[in-house]
Amino acid sequence: MTTGKNEYEIPETMKAWVLGNPDELSMIDKPVPEPGKAEVLVRIDAISVCATDLEIISHGPPAMIEGGLPFNKNFTPGHEYMGTVVKLGPGVDEFGIGDRVTVEIHAGCGQCKRCRAGMYTSCHNYGKNYGAVDKGHRANGFTTDGGFTEYAVNHVNTLIHIPDSMSDEEATLVVTAGTAMYGLTELGGLVAGESVVVTGPGPIGLMAIAVAKALGASPVILTGTRDNRLRMGTELGADHVINVRNEDPVETVRNLTGGMGTDYVMECSGAPQAVNEAVRMCNRGGKVCLAAFPHEDVLVDVKHIVTNNIYLYGIRGEGKSATHRAAAYMEQKRFEATKIHTHTFPLEETPTALKYARERIEDAIKVVVKMNH
Repeated sequence: MTTGKNEYEIPETMKAWVLGNPDELSMIDKPVPEPGKAEVLVRIDAISVCATDLEIISHGPPAMIEGGLPFNKNFTPGHEYMGTVVKLGPGVDEFGIGDRVTVEIHAGCGQCKRCRAGMYTSCHNYGKNYGAVDKGHRANGFTTDGGFTEYAVNHVNTLIHIPDSMSDEEATLVVTAGTAMYGLTELGGLVAGESVVVTGPGPIGLMAIAVAKALGASPVILTGTRDNRLRMGTELGADHVINVRNEDPVETVRNLTGGMGTDYVMECSGAPQAVNEAVRMCNRGGKVCLAAFPHEDVLVDVKHIVTNNIYLYGIRGEGKSATHRAAAYMEQKRFEATKIHTHTFPLEETPTALKYARERIEDAIKVVVKMNH
């Protein structure tokens, strides 16, 4: 509740979903956290469900929580959230009370060689943020409490201003679009007039289609197994779509590129055969960005990669401030990210929201949890 132009009434406690055992969530009352130096308190207004949230809830995050596994530690997951700044930490002047913001996941330590190069999602002190070993790294929803709650503390480096013209739901999609932007940045960034293939029409893949088209890539090609997702890819800018159940994706991509193969592939499916298909889609000297997490070990044809001078890149998250560029494109309506938002639930129904996302009920793509303040 707002009490004045620059003042919000902040309660002492908040409702928060926490992990017990794997796949066990319960809603409890938690103390509202206090922002420290270079931090703000964000009143969370909306959060979207990411596939990584589902993995963390079932298997734990890729780093320890307070020196151990997250289960039974009252850890709150969730990382793709937006909200309103309601309190400033000491010395913060980059943001003001009442600012609408969306967030990145990672605040690097700022000290290691990766952070100094802007690769804070690859921070060498990842997860070292508890007790005597606190190196300053934060990854909300991964190593520190996330967004399936009412309030969260965020470092100013993780915040992006959003305009009033952008809805809460759309603002939760900035990280997804930012991850796609980061992948295309690592592939070279200047993709105008270059051919791009995106494999896997999940949320990141669909946003990769939209971002690639907005950056001027041509042709933009999407591969996948679900016709409804492929149709959405067309709506977001794909020039061609390939259902890999009906067509050989490598042969079809080569036919669509005059027999040469594509300049870039952004692999977003995580399918075991996808990496080898991606490198065979490329022309000589082409580049492949790996943006998905396979669930099993993958055999890769290194001989083909070396003899054809193919470059492979792996990305984690939304580094190098790609979310800021994605947010700017979304504000300018260069693409309609809201097309992938399919369902909305209140905070109290978070388990249902997670179920919809996990089981793709009613063809769910991006499921948003909206707060009732």
